[in-house]
Amino acid sequence: MTTWDKEFPDKLKEVIKKTDQQISDKLSEIDNRVLDNQDKVLTAFRNEGIDESSLLGTTGYGDDDRGRDQLEAIYADVFKTEAALVRPQFVSGTHTLATALFGMLRPGNNLLYVTGEPYDTMQEVVGTAGNKKGSLIDYKIGFDFVEMIGDKVDFATMEKKIKEQTPKVIAIQRSRGYSTRKSLTVAEIAEIIKHIRSVKPDAIVFVDNCYGEFSETIEPTEVGADIMAGSLIKNAGGGLARTGGYIVGKKELVELSSYRLTAPGIGDSEGATIDRQAEMFQGFFMAPRVTGNAIKGAIFEAAIFENLGLNVSPKWNEDRTDLIQTITFNDPEKMVQFTKMVQKFSPIDSNVLPIPSPMSGYEDEVVMAAGTFVSGASVEFSADGPMRAPYIIYIQGGLTYEHVKIAISNACKELFF
Repeated sequence: MTTWDKEFPDKLKEVIKKTDQQISDKLSEIDNRVLDNQDKVLTAFRNEGIDESSLLGTTGYGDDDRGRDQLEAIYADVFKTEAALVRPQFVSGTHTLATALFGMLRPGNNLLYVTGEPYDTMQEVVGTAGNKKGSLIDYKIGFDFVEMIGDKVDFATMEKKIKEQTPKVIAIQRSRGYSTRKSLTVAEIAEIIKHIRSVKPDAIVFVDNCYGEFSETIEPTEVGADIMAGSLIKNAGGGLARTGGYIVGKKELVELSSYRLTAPGIGDSEGATIDRQAEMFQGFFMAPRVTGNAIKGAIFEAAIFENLGLNVSPKWNEDRTDLIQTITFNDPEKMVQFTKMVQKFSPIDSNVLPIPSPMSGYEDEVVMAAGTFVSGASVEFSADGPMRAPYIIYIQGGLTYEHVKIAISNACKELFF
């Protein structure tokens, strides 16, 4: 007998019980996926012969960092690519994506997003929002995007724009970002890449993989993506990496990215890992399980809120391809109140009160709850959203399923009982 819900009203207990029964088979399915992904990661560690000295890190220039080279070899192995760049010097997912794009594109080249307008922080990178200083557009690099038709890529418009603009890089954003469309499964990404190749075989296909790693058993680089990037304070860091990002793909493209991260002539040969090496190794090893926990939490969120009459996406029984769960409140007060409950039931900063505020990289005020061990780590349980109609909250992460269940259940008690 458990006591965590002892103060819940009987009606809420009934909803939780119904939800648990409803999702039990789906949670077992996620556990099996975790097993497959854990086996893949463990095999890569064993193939590279990781030992205690691999975890030590370097200082100064970071020359001859054996552990760093091994970690990058593990990423390349798991993501089935020629090369990888995995560094604590990446400050965020946006920085990692920008590094790859600036590495590949030159003045006069064009970039085309085929999955709609990129999310807010990437709009500032390309130069369609913010002051445009230092953006791709500021460097005379062309940018355009193809609006999606609901949850699907508009292949006819995509083909037209590719022929007209001959983009050097064609980008696919796996996650929904702050849009209402669904995130893309790897199978859907494979179909998009197939269409791109039929129109422009020599285009570089770049995938923003943020929130996606280990949510399925294959990755976009296994279905034709040339290069892919993500953040270590999301899935790939397993809740342990305190900073960093990764770029994986064709050797030539990763090399170009490395020149942008450091400098021409230096590339990936330098960059001290200091005391970050062990957490990046262990975080990647833990990533399949932590990602599985977060997805199980998202399934619970979707089911219980749908049982309470709210619009959710994805539905609890839909296939998952990332960590993000949306709840539509249609009410700014309820949206803010929900974030307050998420914050209250966080292990860190539970006394903090979320207030909608301006945030760097975003056009609207954002309300955010993130009581995380690593600042801003969205693989940890958090919730945020721009304060604009229809007032959708974007929930992500959860190091343990139990934490998510406790926090969400208490939020439901506050909002509906």
